[in-house]
Amino acid sequence: MKIAVSGKGGVGKTTLTSLLSFSFAAMGKKVIAVDADPDSNLGLSLGLSLAETRDITPLSEMKDLVAERTGATPGAIGSVFRMNPKVDDLPDKYSRAITDSIKLFVLGGLKTGGAGCFCAENVLLKSMLKHLMVNREEVVLVDMEAGIEHLSRGTTASMDALIIVVNPGKKSIQTGMTVERLARELGIKNIFIVANRVRSEEEAGQIGRELKGLKFIGYISFDDDIIEQDRSGKYHFNPESGVAKEAGNIIENLSKAIVK
Repeated sequence: MKIAVSGKGGVGKTTLTSLLSFSFAAMGKKVIAVDADPDSNLGLSLGLSLAETRDITPLSEMKDLVAERTGATPGAIGSVFRMNPKVDDLPDKYSRAITDSIKLFVLGGLKTGGAGCFCAENVLLKSMLKHLMVNREEVVLVDMEAGIEHLSRGTTASMDALIIVVNPGKKSIQTGMTVERLARELGIKNIFIVANRVRSEEEAGQIGRELKGLKFIGYISFDDDIIEQDRSGKYHFNPESGVAKEAGNIIENLSKAIVK
């Protein structure tokens, strides 16, 4: 499967991406967990220490590599660059092994605004995402920044699913519905909603009703252990935990929905 995880900032996209990564690995799948968020916190959720994550340079910040592959100096105004740079060797070269089954690949975020031009970096990142979605054999899970700016029609053509994460509350759900509409306009066919920090089955049911017919495939419960992990900065995955089982249910529901 090739899956992108999106939603409003702070809803738990990174938490869900890490839970799904470990759950797919527990099913015997090889996983590339892609951090495409400028905050780059996926490594922490996958169990790396803060020092280890700081040792990882996002692809978007590798200026020499960007220049080599695109033919343009990063940040230069008016540069001419390759629209289809070579990227097929980069995941194996720059990914970080988390377990025998999970690799972390940090892309960084798309650059917008401010001084200079960021076209070359953006072209490299979008080309990289397209390659991951089209050509890799592993399960690919992409932790997106808030929004869908990373995605292009070339990328979405081979993407199996976009999961939009929401929290209980009308504002978050409304934002999720807006992202869903934009994703449909981009041509994404399989768009699903997952709720995070849900406190009861009744609350999950209410969220499902408020989504007004959108494809709601599961939820992750509010979990004190996840809160404590976030506070301490020491993350781990417990395959026997309730949230791990909920992540497995989400994968099962997702698989059934895609087959249909």
